[in-house]
Amino acid sequence: MRIAIDYTAAARQGAGIGRYARELVDAILTANSPHSFILLTAAAGLGEHWAREKQRLQENATFPATLTFRDLPLSDDWMARLWQRARLPLPAEWLTGRVAAFYAPDFVLPPLQSTTRAFLTVHDLSFLRYPETFPPKLGAYLAKVVPRSVARADHIFADSAATRRDLIELLDVPPDRVSTLYSGVAPCFNPHPAENERAYLQARYDVGARPYILAVGTVQPRKNYVRLMEACDSLAAQRSLDLVIVGRPAWLAEPILDAAKRRPYVHLLGFCDDADLPALYRQAALLAFPSLYEGFGFPPLEAMACGTPVVASTASSVPEVVGDAGLLVDPLDVPAWTAALAQALDDLTLRDRLRQAGLARAATFTWARAAQEWLSIVDSRR
Repeated sequence: MRIAIDYTAAARQGAGIGRYARELVDAILTANSPHSFILLTAAAGLGEHWAREKQRLQENATFPATLTFRDLPLSDDWMARLWQRARLPLPAEWLTGRVAAFYAPDFVLPPLQSTTRAFLTVHDLSFLRYPETFPPKLGAYLAKVVPRSVARADHIFADSAATRRDLIELLDVPPDRVSTLYSGVAPCFNPHPAENERAYLQARYDVGARPYILAVGTVQPRKNYVRLMEACDSLAAQRSLDLVIVGRPAWLAEPILDAAKRRPYVHLLGFCDDADLPALYRQAALLAFPSLYEGFGFPPLEAMACGTPVVASTASSVPEVVGDAGLLVDPLDVPAWTAALAQALDDLTLRDRLRQAGLARAATFTWARAAQEWLSIVDSRR
């Protein structure tokens, strides 16, 4: 069976959905599968980066002869303008050739021929659950194009049971048309530090000289960073402690950035190289993940895989990822966050339990399992 995959997010985005798409497609290409795959990419401006990525994919694929590439001389913005905003009726098969199935891992489907089965991943419906955390234009765009793609999809993958429930409740998706597909965690996230790891972080990011609480995720309202800072204020006043936030500033970030500037103990690192994330997790005293809503939540999983204790939100999908391997706290309850963070910092017995439980739980989330489940679902809907 010929299967086309939209690889644009994987090629163009460093974190989040880009990482999801890269890891899942890598696992699909290395699984024992009889299918051939065509990767469709809006590749304008990617240059040598894309050439290296294509070479990596060819070298890693179990059957590289079954992997081909179709590059559009467009940016992802232009592809969205033509296919989603202008709704240009140009089927993706004009670019990929005839395929049995098309998979879009990033919320929206291109125009497709009626004979092509359409598969779609919806990571979350935060733009419907928390519209106030989005710029109005972006929220309105997502509220239009995502339901439209959901209605066209033959089958939908949701990152979590919480997102699956949202799809059923908010967009009236029949339960048999949506499956939960949990993500995995990459092998680089492990509890084995490199030599001189802490010294490296101090030299490169100026963090690690003092114990630090780590938070990972784009700087935007849904991540709930202002409440996290408020929870950390009394802790930082009483002890030698930093709060390190890794994530690129996104929409509506100004109040968060202003709150950080008023607090000398807060370090905003911006976007960090993927290669440095495991060290940042391993050297942290703990990971704090206070998000108001998540479709899945990579940071708690990655922290657990690195052996770092986790204090996380009770919201949406986060408890599905963390289970009983972390402390779960209402994201709106600032005093409860202060208490939980202090407990996770000071209670050595608890810290050891969380470390061991986190390692065991993270080991159950693998990309190989995700790929096999993905292939099974696609195969079953021929």
